[in-house]
Amino acid sequence: MNKFPITKTGFEKLRKELARLKRVEVPANIKDIEEARAHGDISENAEYAAAKEKQSFIQGKIQEIENNLATSTIVDLKDLTDDRVVFGTTVTIEDVHTEEITRYQLVGPFESDMSRNQISVTSPIGRALLRKEVGDEVKVNTPGGIREFEIVDIVIE
Repeated sequence: MNKFPITKTGFEKLRKELARLKRVEVPANIKDIEEARAHGDISENAEYAAAKEKQSFIQGKIQEIENNLATSTIVDLKDLTDDRVVFGTTVTIEDVHTEEITRYQLVGPFESDMSRNQISVTSPIGRALLRKEVGDEVKVNTPGGIREFEIVDIVIE
């Protein structure tokens, strides 16, 4: 079984989401199913069908999070150095052709969040940046074609 890196913060976020699903969503869904059953014939009861569908979704999400937690390895970020791009570092890159500057933190696949500029170390850009230093150029095969970036800065946050 492959293990995937995760920050302590990311691991705790997953644990909290799992606890919320089990303590809040499951009991609320059970109540919805009971209420829908009380309306009589469940074969033509849209509320019952919707509640059962939601139950399936919740159980699937619980299984997904439990699997993610089981296949995660917490990586301690306190011993990082900023001389190379590694898991947990924040890297500033510049597109060689457009001069567009982007800043990403490299995290595990279970905690990546583009809205927070957190990309997975297993993503194409993440893999290309790993072990590189400031000034290095990397080529990344993206859906839009090959893009070239220069590493401008590496920091630990």
